[in-house]
Amino acid sequence: MSENPRRPVSRNWLLRAAAAVGATGLAASLVGGGAIAGGAAPIKAPPPAFNPPEAAGKTRTALLAGGCFWGLQGVYEHVRGVKQVIAGYSGGAAATAHYDIVGTETTGHAETVKIIYDPALISYGEILRIYFSVATDPTQLNAQYPDQGSSYRGEIFYMNPVQKAVATRYIAQLNAAHVYSRPIATRTDPNPGFYRAEDYHQDYLYHHPDAVYIATYDMPKVKALKALLPGDYRATAVLSS
Repeated sequence: MSENPRRPVSRNWLLRAAAAVGATGLAASLVGGGAIAGGAAPIKAPPPAFNPPEAAGKTRTALLAGGCFWGLQGVYEHVRGVKQVIAGYSGGAAATAHYDIVGTETTGHAETVKIIYDPALISYGEILRIYFSVATDPTQLNAQYPDQGSSYRGEIFYMNPVQKAVATRYIAQLNAAHVYSRPIATRTDPNPGFYRAEDYHQDYLYHHPDAVYIATYDMPKVKALKALLPGDYRATAVLSS
């Protein structure tokens, strides 16, 4: 399948960036949407101070939004302890949870990933640590460069009161420690429902690693996961199916 036309990388932007920092510097700047791309470079966030253990014996679910779901899904498919990651939509109605409609920025949805994980292998807090470290720039409001609009907002949809407490306390912890140069813009809200995205979106990074958008904005996130949090990284991706 050809690369989706709604995910272009501006040739003029790339040329301007290369002229400003040089071809070698551009590659480094692009990692995680660096300063040239309007966001912060990946940073190894500290672990959450409040991270109570979850009962083992069954899988748990995390719902996270933070830019294009291709990149979010691609990152978490390489996380140890994750069993499945599904790309979809949360925050709006079922009737309008379709890519072309969500793209109008009128439905209230955010591009979201549903992460099924084994709490015996990875905690909810560590999933959030990965989110804030490499999966998204939490300081951008209603955007993840170059994607603009509320459907690309950063939002943690908590599934229960414990997840709410972990998420809200962690954001407060990171802000208090000034881990980022700007305040965190990521929202926390209760689970509004999740609607699976169209099949052609599933495992997009895995199937299209050389697509310009993926190579520029998303593959560097997977590399950053391996470099910054090697204990959480696994080389073989677990796919949505």
